Formats: sequence, C-alpha cells, structure tokens
Amino acid sequence: MASTEKPAASPTKSEAPPVAAAASAPAAKCPFNYSLVDVALRVLVFAAALCSVLVMGTSKQTELVPVPGMPGVTLPVPAKFNHSPAFIYFISALSVTGLYSIITTLASISIIQKPEYAKSFLLVFAFLDVLFVGIVASATGASGAVAYIGLKGNSHVGWTKICGVYDKFCRYIATATALALFAAILLALLSMMSTFTLYKKIRD
Repeated sequence: MASTEKPAASPTKSEAPPVAAAASAPAAKCPFNYSLVDVALRVLVFAAALCSVLVMGTSKQTELVPVPGMPGVTLPVPAKFNHSPAFIYFISALSVTGLYSIITTLASISIIQKPEYAKSFLLVFAFLDVLFVGIVASATGASGAVAYIGLKGNSHVGWTKICGVYDKFCRYIATATALALFAAILLALLSMMSTFTLYKKIRD
C-alpha cells in the first residue's frame, strides 16, 4: 500500500536582498573648492584695480595746440587725469577697491584655515561686494562718459573731440576704464558666489 504521506518540502533558503552599494556609500561631495576660487578672484580684483589706478595716474600728454584767432601761433597744452573730476573720482574709487580686495583676500584665506567662521564672513562679503560693485561701476561709467566725449565730441553743446590730438592720453584712459570694468565684473561674480556659498552652508 502506497504511503499517503507527502514528502516534507525541503526548506528554501531565504536570500537576503543585496544592499545596493550606492545606497550604503555616502553621497559624494562636489570637489569644487569655493574658498580657493574666492581668493583667486579677489587677487584678480586687486590686480585690475591697481593696474587701472597706475594707468590712469600716468595718463599725461602735452601737445602744441593752435591758439584760436591767432594763425600760426601754437602753445603747449597738457592733458592730465587731474583736469577732470570724473578721473579723480575714478582713481579714488579704484584705490579704495584695491584696499578692500587686500583685506577680503586675507579674510578669505582665514576662512580656509578656520572654516567655522565662514558663515559670518560670507554674509559680510555678500553685502560689501555689492556695495563695491556699485562704486566701481559708477567710477567706470563716469570715466567712460568723459572718454566718449573726448573721442566723439558733442556738436550740440560745442564740445570738440580731443583724441585726434591727445591720442596717447585717450588710449591710457580707455585702458584704465576697461580694467575697471573687468574689476566690476569680478566683484559681481564674487557677490553671487558668496551668496550661493552661504546658501549651501545654511542648507547643509
């Protein structure tokens, strides 16, 4: 007589689901070092501000200019940066910006050495960088406006162009203005980067 007992089912081995390596591994952090980039950009701001001040300060040219109403008579007439209040303001603004960039560069280096003070410094940077963007941009605009009058003149108000005579002087002014514009762009980038870095630190 055949046995009605069913053979005992062999126990199945329960396999634990494999744990994904990616889940157990910590999230990889971005290797981008904002502090080093901040220091590099602030050094560039200092270099641009210093060069613009030096170029503007050495802009000087003397040419023989005919005397109106006296044919054949010419007089040596100098062109200097201190003949225009806009250029004086330009040098003052960029000089202060250069000093500011030195101070903030040292502060950025201290953040690298002591990261616990990063949030406080970054908040100050975000405010001051915006302030200096306005200062440098206003100085650049003032210098550029005067330089454009010197290049093109204005027949409506009787302002004659002078860059045809004082070509070297105008080249110096244009170079200094371009360097100041570069410094303003760098400061704008620094302001955005400080704000973004501060946001990341607060969120983390």
